[in-house]
Amino acid sequence: MISQDDIWSCLKTVYDPCCADRGISVVDMGVADKVLIDETGKVTVELVLTTGWCPFVNSMEMEIPKKLREAFGDVDVEVKSKWDPAWTQDRMSPEARQKMAMPLEKLLPFREARIRQQAKAQKHHETDV
Repeated sequence: MISQDDIWSCLKTVYDPCCADRGISVVDMGVADKVLIDETGKVTVELVLTTGWCPFVNSMEMEIPKKLREAFGDVDVEVKSKWDPAWTQDRMSPEARQKMAMPLEKLLPFREARIRQQAKAQKHHETDV
C-alpha cells in the first residue's frame, strides 16, 4: 500500500501553475494541506488555495491524480479544495519564499526550461496522435 510519505514525495513534483516558472511545488507553496489514505487505498489530497478565485484549481485537480497514477499505478485519487484554514504566506516553505523573491533575470532559465519541456511534450503528443 502507498504511504503518506510516498504521496507527499510525489506531490513535490506537481507545480503550482502560477509559480511553475519559479519551480515551486504545491507542497512548497503550502497549497497541499493534507493527504488521507482510507482502508481501500483511496487517496484524498486536500488543497488550500491561495485565493478564492484561483484560476488554476482545475489544472491542479487534474495534474495531481495524473502524477500519482504515473508513480503508483491505478490508484483512486480525489482532490478537494478547502477554505479553512485560509492560505497565508506563512504556509510557504523557506525555499518557496526564496524563489518568490528571486529577481526576473534569475527566473528566465526556469521559464525557458519549462517552455522547452512543454514544446517537447506537445511534439511527442502530436506524434502519438
